Amino acid sequence: MTVSMMKSVSTPVRLMAEIGLAREFARRRSRMIMLILAVLAYLVYVFFAFDIPGVAGRMRPENTATLIGDFWSYKTHVTRDLRKESFEVAIEGETKGRYASGTYPDWVHPGPEPVVDLPDGSRVTYTETGAVIDRAGYGRITLAREGRHIRLTLPEGAVAPGGLSASQTRIGLTGPWWRFSITPTRTETFRYQPGWELFFFTLESPFHGKSAGELLALALWEPRLDPARANIVGMLEDIWTNKMWRHGDVIWALGETVLMAFLGTMGAGLIAFPLAFLAASNFTPGRWLRFALRRMFDFFRGVDGLIWTVILSRAFGPGPLTGALAILMTDTGTFGKTFSEALENIDAKETEGVASTGANALQRARFGVVPQVAPVILSQLLYYLESNTRSATVIGALVGGGIGLLLTQAILTQKDWEEVCWYIVLIIGMVMAMDSLSGWLRRRVIKG
Repeated sequence: MTVSMMKSVSTPVRLMAEIGLAREFARRRSRMIMLILAVLAYLVYVFFAFDIPGVAGRMRPENTATLIGDFWSYKTHVTRDLRKESFEVAIEGETKGRYASGTYPDWVHPGPEPVVDLPDGSRVTYTETGAVIDRAGYGRITLAREGRHIRLTLPEGAVAPGGLSASQTRIGLTGPWWRFSITPTRTETFRYQPGWELFFFTLESPFHGKSAGELLALALWEPRLDPARANIVGMLEDIWTNKMWRHGDVIWALGETVLMAFLGTMGAGLIAFPLAFLAASNFTPGRWLRFALRRMFDFFRGVDGLIWTVILSRAFGPGPLTGALAILMTDTGTFGKTFSEALENIDAKETEGVASTGANALQRARFGVVPQVAPVILSQLLYYLESNTRSATVIGALVGGGIGLLLTQAILTQKDWEEVCWYIVLIIGMVMAMDSLSGWLRRRVIKG
């Protein structure tokens, strides 16, 4: 065949190939365009289904800033209550943080008309009829009770200052690091300060208000403040029994959370391991038995741990044990599936080698099967132990156990957000510690 004839034959073939490629590229381009249009249509659906415009309209960035500020600061309440005829100064407004009369901070001046100095140079004076606010850079604001209403008087010719919210029954004013509120029965000033006050010692502790150097001196060589106990012992006891931060209860709650995760994870592993042999096709020839076990595993892991928590709490009542059982139920299904798959993928030659020595079935499993699957099983157990430590926090909030309960209580009070921050820090630290521990165990046991 001549070159001209070969060219005449190859030309149509090449044209057909090019046409086929062009059609294939066109089909792929069409599919890509349809996929992009489908994604865009889904995003438009989400935009309206989740009411994104409404959510954006209801956003209050200033509330977020206040919340973040509460994480690393505390506030002192200066309150005059007409119903109780009382004047109180208390950290976070709690009875456990109330200053005794005559021990007020130096910015509170008690008397018939108490005066509160504010960080920006403003001053609040509590009067018999209401309050007077001398705001720095603005002037005097007078607030007077008239029956069940509050009358607001601003400096002549002045416009309302920023941070003022007023109604007939309540007037509030916000400044840098302070907030003021007055109602027909209550006048209150909130002064914010950085830090976590009373974190170590409460007001009634003899060690409160002392510097680190003074505490060190008391611990090492200064005379005892309490003849019944050494200073260092008194410090540790006062920290452990702190009524504001409850360090003893928090440490106990962390232990409960870890215990829930440990009991649930390891209990599930102990139950799932023997059942996995019955669910593995190379160990159990009975198809119906394997089918029943695998569907049981699907059922246990198909129901979320939170659902098991609700069900078991009705049966056993609240408590850490209920949380551990909920984790055990879910993980039994997961481990049963993964363990059985690991058993099905073992090298049969090692088992045959052990069998050639005359070993019985138990010995074949012990020396021919377990060494092969042990690294996989241990790795999964340690990973789920780490993961369940986080899950136990949420489960504990439902069943009344562990650090999750304390976190939920602190959130529901809508008051002590610095405690919420502290609990979150502890939870993150706990998860990091479990991650480090599981990694160390994997290296020591699996890699030798």
